[in-house]
Amino acid sequence: MNAPQLHREGGPSARPVTAELEHRASEIERALEIGGDRIDPRVVEQVTARLAGVRERLALGVDHTVVALVGGTGSGKSSLFNALSDFDFADVGVTRPTTSKVTACTWGGKADPLLEWLGVEHDRRIERESDLLGDDEAALRGLVLLDLPDHDSVDPAHRAVVDRLLPMADLLVWVVDPQKYADDALHTGYLRRLEAHEAAMLVVLNQVDTVPEDQRAPLVADVGRLLAEDGLDGVPVLAVSARRGEGIDTLRARLAAVVGRRSVAAERAGAELHDAAALVSSQVSRREPATFPQEQFVDAVAEAAGLEVIADAVEAVVRGNDVRVPEFGAVGHDTVQLARSRWLDQLEAGLTSRWAAALGEALPPVGVLARAFDDALHGVETQARPSRAAGVVQVLAGAAWLAALAAGSVVLGTVLMGVVSGGGLVAPGWGPAVLTALVALGCGLVLTPTALAVRRWSARKRAATVRRDGRAALAGVVSEQLVAPTSRVLDEHRRVRELAGEPLSARRLAPEPGPRPEGTERSDGTKPSDGIRPSGSTSPSTAPGPGPGTP
Repeated sequence: MNAPQLHREGGPSARPVTAELEHRASEIERALEIGGDRIDPRVVEQVTARLAGVRERLALGVDHTVVALVGGTGSGKSSLFNALSDFDFADVGVTRPTTSKVTACTWGGKADPLLEWLGVEHDRRIERESDLLGDDEAALRGLVLLDLPDHDSVDPAHRAVVDRLLPMADLLVWVVDPQKYADDALHTGYLRRLEAHEAAMLVVLNQVDTVPEDQRAPLVADVGRLLAEDGLDGVPVLAVSARRGEGIDTLRARLAAVVGRRSVAAERAGAELHDAAALVSSQVSRREPATFPQEQFVDAVAEAAGLEVIADAVEAVVRGNDVRVPEFGAVGHDTVQLARSRWLDQLEAGLTSRWAAALGEALPPVGVLARAFDDALHGVETQARPSRAAGVVQVLAGAAWLAALAAGSVVLGTVLMGVVSGGGLVAPGWGPAVLTALVALGCGLVLTPTALAVRRWSARKRAATVRRDGRAALAGVVSEQLVAPTSRVLDEHRRVRELAGEPLSARRLAPEPGPRPEGTERSDGTKPSDGIRPSGSTSPSTAPGPGPGTP
């Protein structure tokens, strides 16, 4: 699938991106439908929730970029919100740990439908840009900045709000402080679960005014090191002080660059679809079995039914032996059970437990299979009689021997008469008799082994026909009762795998890089691309950790 063409403005020009994301969501949804109960219900619930969130966000358009400030208690997140909005509106200080309300500041007109979707109360909304400010805030038009509750609050309701809003935000700005930036609740509880979302993340190290200047760079580098250990190498780290205003202009420039691209919402939706597709892919194997063990099944049943014994008896009858051709024996349930188990063992290898169970349920029970084999074998013709062709040749051989004997008798009588009459051993007229005797003798010598050879050939041919027809009858049952249902299950498995496919990642939705603000160095001294770096891919067959909305 070709990567969609992104546009830098919202409105009608963004429709190709929205259509591409909607199509991708439909593919994943179709995979859930086909997979049915062979996909873990918990995965279905998570994927369904992600798809619903993506569609709700896309329905609101991509004209606004939702940026969420996320941080723990004491990180100065609300002070940073006030510094960015230039309003003392967010709860700061002693009131902060007691509120679970979300504060929102919008630039560039009302975003009421979006704020309603986010669940921001009316008295917690402010508009930063107005006619009085002119174009001073033009660079941030389209920004919706959220101040979320503390993710490490002792009140579970606060974390519930955070977990609900994280998947809904387009850009996550994690606010940490010099004392708690290595907090395990942040890294284990959130960051390590967001590996595929590194393209929509930014880390702000606040309160750097409390750190000596010569220690700030190593501190930023250490934050980058921890992010790399979380699988988030390349996430920008900015050092700021909301209290003194240090780095605020750099952060505002970064947000302006992100908002100006008008693609962050699409990137975030792409990341959510990436996670949804990876979750679905975790429910299927990388590939389906290439071949089915049909011959092994037929061999086992043919042996149990006595196909070889019957074919040998037919061969003996055609050869002329006086034997009785037995009937096919009933195929034992134990034989069918063993062959069925071997069938499943070979085909279930590599499948997830739910798909393996579905494969077993798709096959008929042992009793049904055994009856089907018995019925098929009863239709195989096993009657036999001595070879007619061999009989004809044998008759001709007998006639030749009789002719040779008769001609020999004539020659012998002629010779004796010649001796008695005194004419010697050679008598007139004995030449034709000698010739006839020799020809008849030759025919007898040729036709006798020929009759034997024809009898053997006919016997082998008839026995081969019995074997062929018997195996064909058994193979027909295997094809209908085993191959067909197995193929249906594996075809559905293949379809789910293909629909999930290579998850749609932020790399495929990456916009052209914008201008690079200052102060965006990585921990290794290099500078990432503006705002959002393309995310790394996740193996389709590996389930990601729970998303932000999954405690």
